Amino acid sequence: MSVIEARTSDIAELGQQLRVDAVRASARAGSGHPTSSMSAADLMAGLLAGHLHYDFEHPHLPGNDRLVFSKGHASPLLYAMLHAAGAIDEEHLLTYRKLGSDLEGHPTPRLPWVDVATGSLGQGLPIGVGMALGARLSGSPARIWVLCGDGEIAEGSMWEAFAAAADFGLGNLCAIVDVNRLGQTGPTRYEWDTGAYAAQIGGFGWHTIEIDGHDPAEIDQAYAEAEHQDTPTVILAKTRKGRGVAAAEDKEGLHGKPLDESEKAVVELGGVREARVRVNPPRSSEPRRSQPSRPVARPTFSVGGKAATRDGFGAALEALGDANPDVVVLDGEVADSTRTAAFRKAFPNRFFECYIAEQQMIGAAVGLQTQGWIPYASTFAAFLTRAHDFLRMAAIGGADLRVVGSHAGVSIGADGPSQMGLEDLAMFRALWRSVVLYPCDANQCAHLTATMADLPGISYLRTTRAETPVIYRGDELFPVGGSRTLAGSAHDRAVIVAAGITVSESLSAAERLADEGIPVRVIDAYSIKPLDAATIRQAAADTGRVLTVEDHWPVGGLGDAVLEAVAGQIPDVRFHKLAVRGMPGSAGPAEQLAAAGIDAAAIVRATQRLVA
Repeated sequence: MSVIEARTSDIAELGQQLRVDAVRASARAGSGHPTSSMSAADLMAGLLAGHLHYDFEHPHLPGNDRLVFSKGHASPLLYAMLHAAGAIDEEHLLTYRKLGSDLEGHPTPRLPWVDVATGSLGQGLPIGVGMALGARLSGSPARIWVLCGDGEIAEGSMWEAFAAAADFGLGNLCAIVDVNRLGQTGPTRYEWDTGAYAAQIGGFGWHTIEIDGHDPAEIDQAYAEAEHQDTPTVILAKTRKGRGVAAAEDKEGLHGKPLDESEKAVVELGGVREARVRVNPPRSSEPRRSQPSRPVARPTFSVGGKAATRDGFGAALEALGDANPDVVVLDGEVADSTRTAAFRKAFPNRFFECYIAEQQMIGAAVGLQTQGWIPYASTFAAFLTRAHDFLRMAAIGGADLRVVGSHAGVSIGADGPSQMGLEDLAMFRALWRSVVLYPCDANQCAHLTATMADLPGISYLRTTRAETPVIYRGDELFPVGGSRTLAGSAHDRAVIVAAGITVSESLSAAERLADEGIPVRVIDAYSIKPLDAATIRQAAADTGRVLTVEDHWPVGGLGDAVLEAVAGQIPDVRFHKLAVRGMPGSAGPAEQLAAAGIDAAAIVRATQRLVA
């Protein structure tokens, strides 16, 4: 078995080996993207053999460089690289796309050498920005390399990343664009015009290099040049899709298909090789430097007063930042409104302004958490819908994120429906293994803000613009998956389940109903996912009637969560859902709640009908 060195002849030979293995793996699977892998094989051979600094036996070392396959469909190439590095054997390589294999059609962190899930195009570079920020914040010498396809340059998220990386001055970030001319259905926008890409990306402040992506000497020189820049670098490499096989090279209609007559293709590529690459060790093997965290001195708000839950979030976030030096905050240029401005003032080096680029904000958060940081990403709840695909991919990759959406629901008032988050609970509930929290007062919000720091997966905190009554003491605890029963008796005729802004409305309604001789139970379901199903089922069994009230569309939010918990579990239960059912306009907060039919008066009327 030969050992590949960083010589031009060896790199060319390694490129052929990577092509062969990509063809073989796809052929065995009967699916895959070998032609997209073959175009970038020389680029990755030059990186693996000469410029990547990585310990494959210890993939989580902070000093390791990071390689992100933004063009995740070229996964056969990544797995061929792992084979060449000795991380996986041939038997493992040939399990590609098989049931139970961790060599999936697009890479995920089921493999220890993969940091993030990719495959939805346009995400690798925004995530790479976050990785580069995290490495710099840690004082790590690691470099971040991102392999991109020319087709995904059309994604708006790529341009958010180009702008952000230049603004942050990320000289430790290099994008490698495989300009192979062909997309899935035909030529890409600029085909092989690397100058067109260079002009646009260079306009953002990136250092641009245009090369022949099949020339090992040019590839090596480009990487060396990138390593000595103070600004981010993009290598625009002209390549040929299906390189090395005449029947496939630069041919349309072969995207996402194994090669016909793959055995002949392997012969044409020079046959199977078993060479191994001697990869450069990390530039540093030191663990990530971090100070130990301390207990959080949570802010408190006086019971009986009023405060917005966004104020509780902002104050708690600042306290959390003081207690835990690993906490970082990302903002979508609304820090004054979301109340993250207090953290920005206290810890400016751990605050990242992403401007009005929500995809980049979430992408950077995903990248930062791979470096051991604890990110909180915050903007208006409505604008998080723009980043839904990033959140979906983050869930697939098992990322740990804390997302906070403010200005939720019609209760924001006169700004109108464009600013009202009315889909957010449904969106976050639908994510794999997510946690969804909706506090009703500032003290509860402060506790949940601190709690999120230790939660795995994606957690979402919904905050309210308007001030709400403070009903909980500052020292009370609110476990995830819990609820609070705020009113009730053995004679309750119905249970009202609320969260956030509708909790105080429900309590007011309960007082009015009591005066009418209709006792009701009120449950604050601050943890919408996971829901305290046991408490709600018991209340449903006790009363036989359930009313849910939410400042959200009727689909996918609190009402549906409660219905899922009760339906089929408790017999003969009458159920009704109050939610926002008409398109709101501009009006004051109280007028909005009344118009939507979710204020105290509406709750009274609905309960009366329910118990009649």
